[in-house]
Amino acid sequence: MAKRKIEIMDTTLRDGEQTSGVSFPSAEKLTIAKLLLEELNVDRIEVASARVSEGEFQAVKAITKWASEHGYIDRVEMLTFVDGGKSIDWMHKAGAKVQNLLTKGSLNHLTHQLKKTPEQHFSEIKHVVELAQSAGIKTNVYLEDWSNGMHNSPEYVFQFLDFLNTLSLERILLPDTLGVLTHNETFDYFSQITAKYPNTHFDFHAHNDYDLSVANVMESIRAGAHGLHLTVNGMGERAGNAPMASVVAVINDFFKDEIEIQVKETSLYSVSKIIETFSGVRIPSNKPVVGDNVFTQTAGIHADGDNKKNLYFNNLMPERFGRKRKYALGKTSGKANIEKNLQELGLELDQVDLLKVTERIIELGDKKELVTKEDLPYIISDVLDSNLYEERITVESYVLTHSKGLKPSTTVAVKIDGVKYEEHAQGDGQFDAFMNALRKLYKKKKMTMPSLVDYAVRIPPGSTSAALCETIITWQSKTNKFITRGLDCDQTVSAIKATQKMLNIR
Repeated sequence: MAKRKIEIMDTTLRDGEQTSGVSFPSAEKLTIAKLLLEELNVDRIEVASARVSEGEFQAVKAITKWASEHGYIDRVEMLTFVDGGKSIDWMHKAGAKVQNLLTKGSLNHLTHQLKKTPEQHFSEIKHVVELAQSAGIKTNVYLEDWSNGMHNSPEYVFQFLDFLNTLSLERILLPDTLGVLTHNETFDYFSQITAKYPNTHFDFHAHNDYDLSVANVMESIRAGAHGLHLTVNGMGERAGNAPMASVVAVINDFFKDEIEIQVKETSLYSVSKIIETFSGVRIPSNKPVVGDNVFTQTAGIHADGDNKKNLYFNNLMPERFGRKRKYALGKTSGKANIEKNLQELGLELDQVDLLKVTERIIELGDKKELVTKEDLPYIISDVLDSNLYEERITVESYVLTHSKGLKPSTTVAVKIDGVKYEEHAQGDGQFDAFMNALRKLYKKKKMTMPSLVDYAVRIPPGSTSAALCETIITWQSKTNKFITRGLDCDQTVSAIKATQKMLNIR
């Protein structure tokens, strides 16, 4: 039996941009459009609302120019309005070829917002669709507030659908505009509609106000939906839209024998991270598929089970999404977690020593201290009093100066293999001056240092000025990228502690 093809329409650039505080400049919009169509391989993208601003117009022109040159123009869509043809004129000037016409899918919206009768609304819609046809523009129609329409005025909804089926349309788009549907209602409403109009293409557009968007998407598929509207990272107004990564994983795992989609799973994570960077909206660490922690095993019993025939694996293998499984170190870590991390470092301990190291990591976890894979050599050295990853290099002392009107400076004393060296330098800040002094010292010694590629500072929420400050620095050596952390009440000192770790790990 042939699989049923479902279209995936990404609306990150339109509905996703309605996330509070998010605005993509023209260059970013074009980059995202290319990623969605070429890297992620979605079927269609909705990139803007007509007549919003001059900046939006220029962004759409850039996208449609590129799309026309690469054969994607019929996959680029605009949100338009029943405005007597003004949106059509805007689209024509912008070079767009597909409109998603926003209409009223509930009698409540029609009566109280537009203050019109169904017949008036239908007549105006027909006029816009005919104008689009004459301009060579294809039309899809949104039934805004459709879910509440099915709740409160189903007779109107079916009257509307009867009318729409007399027009020359590509698709009818059914949104749960306020995210109010349950999964049972989604299946019921969609089933009624697909049964009555078997030859019409219906898309489902889910919102996530009750955290039910993915469940509702699943039920719309079961009820015969032909297309789905999703956003990267679930971006969108209020609680957002149905998230791309979760829905793609659900379809590929739970509908794999009956549904076919063309989205590339392996690109979900990389595109997600780019959207995170462009939007400034951070991905929650526990967000399915793309969150930082979702492929991290914390409990020791889970790591032990993974060693014994992958007992705690499910079908969501990180490799599917270009990711890798990790094993956290903390108070719930067991020996198995630590063994997994030691394997990655190429280290091995006997069972007695492993137990001692495990006890120390649990002790640190009880104090809410973060322990990383890179910390393990230090913990091992401290606990076992061994020479494993011996601390050959130590920052013995330093003077940090910062005065108004003068450049910050640092004098630092570093001991390398028992010999102390001093150096002085200035910088744009105290830590920059420290790093400049360190680089001068290393250059004289003809030693190389990794490059600093990322620097982050974290202070616990609700803390006072005396709170501990954690500095997390990412370094790039010739062979690998790694992270070190420092903890201190002083931000610069915590950064220096993180740097000292780097000097011995590299």
